[in-house]
Amino acid sequence: MRWLRTLVALVAAVLGGIAAQRAYRGLARFEISEASMVPTLRPGDRVLTWERRPVRGDIVVFEHPNRPDFWMVKRVVGLPGEHVQIADGRVSVDGSRLDEPWTTDSTGPDASWHLGPDEAIVLGDARALSAGDSRQIGPLHMARLEHVVVARYWPDPTPVA
Repeated sequence: MRWLRTLVALVAAVLGGIAAQRAYRGLARFEISEASMVPTLRPGDRVLTWERRPVRGDIVVFEHPNRPDFWMVKRVVGLPGEHVQIADGRVSVDGSRLDEPWTTDSTGPDASWHLGPDEAIVLGDARALSAGDSRQIGPLHMARLEHVVVARYWPDPTPVA
């Protein structure tokens, strides 16, 4: 009977290890080094990301398409198949003004994108400080935007919206 308890404990340990490995596989850590997301995120903040497909409003960390090993942080504002327009300092999606509670900044310059089936538009919250967002690099493939910020763990451990 003792061998049965040992076997059950061993199987439980192996299954628990497999479950833990799968749970943490999509988790990654990043340190914010730019001011493009102030006040939501500041240089020096450390964040946790989870690999999943982003939705509008999510903050994502991604590798710059033209600079390998240079990671950026921005917010997703346009999704596949949408028409995103910047005009008169405001962002519109499919003709409707986008509600952006995360920024009070005016957005410019004027631009317009008809997104393909796997493209997204990203912008920094601090629009005047944001370099390297879709206004400069254009739409990004969704596959590049798989690191969605879920929490800040340093210096102020809080969820990030």
